[in-house]
Amino acid sequence: MAAVVQGSGMKPLQNGTLAHLEMNKIGGAVGHEIAQVETNNYCIKEQVQDVEEPEIDIVINNVVCSFSVKCHLNLRQIALTGRHVEYRRENGMLTMKLRRPYTTASMWSSGKVTCTGATSEESSRVAARRFARTLQKLGFNARFTNYRVVNVLGTCSMPFAIKITLFSERHREAEYEPELHPGVTYKLKNPKATLKIFST
Repeated sequence: MAAVVQGSGMKPLQNGTLAHLEMNKIGGAVGHEIAQVETNNYCIKEQVQDVEEPEIDIVINNVVCSFSVKCHLNLRQIALTGRHVEYRRENGMLTMKLRRPYTTASMWSSGKVTCTGATSEESSRVAARRFARTLQKLGFNARFTNYRVVNVLGTCSMPFAIKITLFSERHREAEYEPELHPGVTYKLKNPKATLKIFST
């Protein structure tokens, strides 16, 4: 078997021949590979940092508003002459519906009107004005006043699971009564809001 000459960069092979190793080229190649690996790791770290947190899409399901028409409403007359109207005499209330935007108004003889079913504040205001215009067409001296948004209902799905039993135990503001309601009621002070949290 041939001897190994360390200075010339030769090493013995299994068959006894000598193979020349170009140390500089190999060293350079290894160094280049290490640089590539480091660069790839840096790119991966950058990509991980660039990944944004999942966005939570809140869908507005219902906007409730109220307004006054500043006149007495004869509910029986509205029930006889109006369209898409339901009059419940025992409750002293009349309900009227619109198709566009799809909303329902509850009217009282005092002139107070509550409008529900809109999916945005803008469409809620449009619907309220249309109800007031409808009352004007029916012969009432209705004026659109004291409009305000009373409540907004929105829903969303969280990108993680919530253990509602533990959640209710760790937060004083949370109320959880599984016999009455399957969800947790969590009240916020600022902004003033009430959350209904479900395990699904």
